[in-house]
Amino acid sequence: MTKFQGVDYYNLDGLLSEEELLVRDTVREFVDDNVLPIIEKHNRAGTFPIDLVPKMAELGMFGSTLPAKYGCAEMNNVAYGLVMQELERGDSGVRSFASVQSALVMYPIFAFGSEQQKDRWLPKLADGSNIGCFGLTEPDYGSNPGGMITRAEEKGDCYILNGAKMWITNGTIADVAVVWAKLNGVVHGFLVEKGTKGFGAPEMKGKHSLRASVTSELIFQDCMIPKENQLPKTEGLKAPLMCLNQARYGIAWGAIGAAMSCYDTALRYAKSRIQFGKPIASFQMTQEKLVHMVTEITKAQLLCLQIGRLKDQGKLRYQQVSMAKRNNVHHALEIARIAREILGANGILDEYPVMRHAANLESVKTYEGTHEMHTLIIGEDITGISAYV
Repeated sequence: MTKFQGVDYYNLDGLLSEEELLVRDTVREFVDDNVLPIIEKHNRAGTFPIDLVPKMAELGMFGSTLPAKYGCAEMNNVAYGLVMQELERGDSGVRSFASVQSALVMYPIFAFGSEQQKDRWLPKLADGSNIGCFGLTEPDYGSNPGGMITRAEEKGDCYILNGAKMWITNGTIADVAVVWAKLNGVVHGFLVEKGTKGFGAPEMKGKHSLRASVTSELIFQDCMIPKENQLPKTEGLKAPLMCLNQARYGIAWGAIGAAMSCYDTALRYAKSRIQFGKPIASFQMTQEKLVHMVTEITKAQLLCLQIGRLKDQGKLRYQQVSMAKRNNVHHALEIARIAREILGANGILDEYPVMRHAANLESVKTYEGTHEMHTLIIGEDITGISAYV
């Protein structure tokens, strides 16, 4: 297998630090050597490559930006974004695992948890010995999380949790779930541990997308949650939305990886596929497609590099993350479809990664805020008028 050389039409590598390049190249090599040789097998079988987790942990891919005192790599946000980019070049499911572990489990425990909760959970999540999941979306409430019906009721030294969550990455294999529920009508976060009586996490089967990822329901029936398992600094929807913003940031970078994989595949194929006595890359219409692809990848890279720098400076606004997530996933899916066209019938074979990326990106476009919801977030920001309802 030819090693991936990257897509960098504007010499953006020159804007990265030595450390950022080292992180990117290390994860790039990990994906080439460990993910790509096995991912099609797992995609066919509908299984997550759990054997990758210890190596990912060893390379600092979980909670990458959190303090070293918890066993984390303490990277900057651009380096973390490059990790997400390279993992999704392998597969959206592998990136989703790391994204959930980092942005949706470790981040809320770090940002909203007690010192005892941080000390207990973060080192285990960082080294991959424990796996986490994030329970916000419900069967009837996706884009409107404020409508959630999962409830927590105070009873002595416990909370009694009842309700259900849907479309939960890592749910079935998780040791701890960060679950959002209404307590006296106000949203709070709770840590629900595997094995808690009344807590079930059946895996959802029959997916045509994100097949190399564990997707689950979470079911709570009179679950007794110790009071020390409430995240003390959570009150209202702001906390879970802050978590989603962390995840959206990683997704914006990840989509670039999927797009680069599809473009690189299409470019190599077009240069080697002979029709009418010459490579199809010599035809104007094929060149137009390739030019469009590399242009959109370059624009996506510029968006992500800037939001990464803003995030490291503490200046990033969530609306800017929405723009990057909305744009990059939309164009990554478009690029996957164009790559399939260039490959013709071969594009549907899993000898090539294109159809797998296209199917995965259909989910990525929907989760962590749909394309439409991010449109309205940006629309409200630039007009001052909310158009959600």
